[in-house]
Amino acid sequence: MSAMFDLAVIGGGVNGAGIARDAAGRGAKVLLLEARDLASGTSSASTKLIHGGLRYLEHYEFALVREALGERERLLAIAPHIMWPMRFVLPHRKGLRPAWLLRLGLFLYDHIGGRKRLAAADTVRLDRHPAGAPLKPGFRIGFEYSDGWVDDARLVVLNAIDARRHGAEVRTRTAMTAARREGGGWRIETTGGTFHASALVNAAGPAVREVVGEAGGTPRHGMRLVRGSHIVVRKLFDHDYAYFFQLPDGRIFFAIPYEYDFTLIGTTDADHEGPLDHIRASDAEIAYLCDGANRYFAKAISPADVVWTYSGVRPLIDDGSGKPEAATRGYRLEMSDAAEGAPLLSVYGGKITTYRHLAEDAVGMLAARLPVLGGPGWTASQPLPGGDLAGDADALGHELAARHRFLSPRDAHRIAHAYGSLARGWLGEAQAWSDLGEHFGAGLSEAEVEYLRREEWAREAEDILWRRTKLGLHMSEAERDGLARWIVQNPAR
Repeated sequence: MSAMFDLAVIGGGVNGAGIARDAAGRGAKVLLLEARDLASGTSSASTKLIHGGLRYLEHYEFALVREALGERERLLAIAPHIMWPMRFVLPHRKGLRPAWLLRLGLFLYDHIGGRKRLAAADTVRLDRHPAGAPLKPGFRIGFEYSDGWVDDARLVVLNAIDARRHGAEVRTRTAMTAARREGGGWRIETTGGTFHASALVNAAGPAVREVVGEAGGTPRHGMRLVRGSHIVVRKLFDHDYAYFFQLPDGRIFFAIPYEYDFTLIGTTDADHEGPLDHIRASDAEIAYLCDGANRYFAKAISPADVVWTYSGVRPLIDDGSGKPEAATRGYRLEMSDAAEGAPLLSVYGGKITTYRHLAEDAVGMLAARLPVLGGPGWTASQPLPGGDLAGDADALGHELAARHRFLSPRDAHRIAHAYGSLARGWLGEAQAWSDLGEHFGAGLSEAEVEYLRREEWAREAEDILWRRTKLGLHMSEAERDGLARWIVQNPAR
């Protein structure tokens, strides 16, 4: 007889991991099931922003923007190692949105979300501003405002770690194949065995409707699957500002300093049809982003300059919007009727910035049917693992560089911002790279790899190089292949 859980959560993306963390912290016995790796889908394919969504104001989604801006403040407080403030510059372009409208939007953005930590918006002269130098001649006026940056894949993993700390069982590479109500609860068939739970949460993202069907239900919402693609090129500027750009078709995109040596450009919005695995940017999307960047930057880029692309499918509620970019980024939580038996709660839509609030709402709904969840919400103020810093992550980076003198300032900075206080554990008392075992390149050591396999469910080189870290960008093909061979030759203990 398999163990009985209070709650089984299907989907190891940000919503599923957030719900598992919240519920486990209230005392529930939680099972989190993910068919592949944590954050292997939509949740690692975002633009890496914790933001209110300035452009959503155009679609009158004031409640969504207010909620997201409030969450931006909370998330910057509970995860200061993987999230930090970023200043954006929005150049005004004649013939597009008028300057007065942009300034009004930024005024609303500053005032409807309870901004406390971040600097207010301002008008800037681009001929006197560092962000103006890489732009083509002719951009005179711009607007500077604040938002937040996040390591999205690590956000998911840290929520899963905290769920486990509170007693949850996390199983990756374990796909649900069927679920049915049985004996007052759920019988859940998976590729890793059979499990039983009193309630089932469907946080499967783009596959939410399929999971409802596998559980014997009927989806209550239509979904619009929208593919967002990003490109990464060698850095186009040497300052710390990010850009918010407008295009003549009414869309916007970002250009963001990324991983020290690169610029991240995105995103597209294209209706997606077809399978949900191995999502790839189309040639047309790559060309579109290059063309968009070339409208603004003096240094032209082409698809040949793209060193990496990534794409994800956003599961948006089908609200009848004509254009993909206009579809709501809000979410709906649907609970099965009590008359149907054991609860099934399905998550439709959502965005990474509001995941914590979504999880709190979901657990609150479940509490009406699962008394074990009756405790108060707690995630708004409790740091995510590694976020219990006395100062900030930059200060921790200086501390690590002083304690482990073989680390370059960049190595120490990367490690501090990836792991926060958790870094002290796997670095130990090391005084040389050799103390950390084999060195795979780009500052990736055997000690870090073993930590990721032991504590963060990493199994394959891809998990480590492109989700737990982005060191794949900095390593040669030979170095990446060397890590993959080492993992095969050295099974996790």
